[in-house]
Amino acid sequence: MSSISLRQIKKSFAGLTILRSVDMEIEKGEFIVILGPSGCGKSTLLNVIAGLDDCDDGQIVIDGRDVIGLEPSQRGLAMVFQSYALFPAMTVRRNLSFGMEIAGTPKAEIVDKVAWVAKLLQIEPLLERKPSQLSGGQRQRVAIGRALVRSSSICLFDEPLSNLDAKLRAETRVELKQLHETLKSTMIYVTHDQIEAMTMADRVAVMHKGKVEQFAHPQSIYEKPASLFVAGFVGSPAMNFLDGRLDGAGRFITGDIAIDVSAYAFEAKQGAGEAVLGVRCEDITVTERGVPGSLPATLAFTELLGADALGWFDCLGKRFSTRLGIEAARAMKGEVGLTFDMGKASLFSKDTEQRL
Repeated sequence: MSSISLRQIKKSFAGLTILRSVDMEIEKGEFIVILGPSGCGKSTLLNVIAGLDDCDDGQIVIDGRDVIGLEPSQRGLAMVFQSYALFPAMTVRRNLSFGMEIAGTPKAEIVDKVAWVAKLLQIEPLLERKPSQLSGGQRQRVAIGRALVRSSSICLFDEPLSNLDAKLRAETRVELKQLHETLKSTMIYVTHDQIEAMTMADRVAVMHKGKVEQFAHPQSIYEKPASLFVAGFVGSPAMNFLDGRLDGAGRFITGDIAIDVSAYAFEAKQGAGEAVLGVRCEDITVTERGVPGSLPATLAFTELLGADALGWFDCLGKRFSTRLGIEAARAMKGEVGLTFDMGKASLFSKDTEQRL
């Protein structure tokens, strides 16, 4: 197992800033997910860690050693690519052993390592097949196995499940998490899929426009997003938002409606100012129209999801989502009221977009 410190990592291409002073401290044995939309810099950051791209400034320290300037082969890392990158003319066995053969690893050790990883990933029956004879999930296992046979203490994954169908992604996600628990290696995993991030990670780094917006436990990110971007990006459906202002007397004012926010845990003492109120769909209760403290809303439509449902409401010029029981969703219609659990809500500064 190895620890990794990223210190003030910066990277630009043709005058375009890709990474903006990225700082991260990754502990030994952690499963870290770097999450963000396309173009946020997450794959570039992974390539910089691997040594496939040079950074313009900063330090990458692995187990106390600054690896800036070292070749990828000298950094003690293994990487799994989105495209698998298997050798098409080689059997699975050869794909697994080829890197070790080039490195001059003794034959007996190669045989042992291939047998170990084939058993671990349950690909023993596939060893004499070629990549063209494998399914997408099987190719992914081989790509992961090729990384594991290097016995590296750090494994990097660049959106490895994006080419798989939904069912196979879910299955492979579980297998990867179990693999991490077995090997205890330090793993850094890049994805744009928040489900992968929430279910697999010890900690998640949410990236936006080349910087890390929040680096924390997945549940902390979901419950207490550090910025307006994180709040809108993490969660399905997205967090509901209302624009307004804080009056300095424990109320959030939107239009001619005042919402009591005295139950909200501010991170610092707040006065009056422009703000954005955010609330998750499960933290909204549907009541009768006119109940004190409720917001007037009209049902637009419902989505039945099997175990539960989503109700979509027009409220103060916004479209709000609310988690409902199946029977309640079927009976829902017309004009209602919505109340918020302010103990679980989020408030953000309109100017800085940071959590209040």
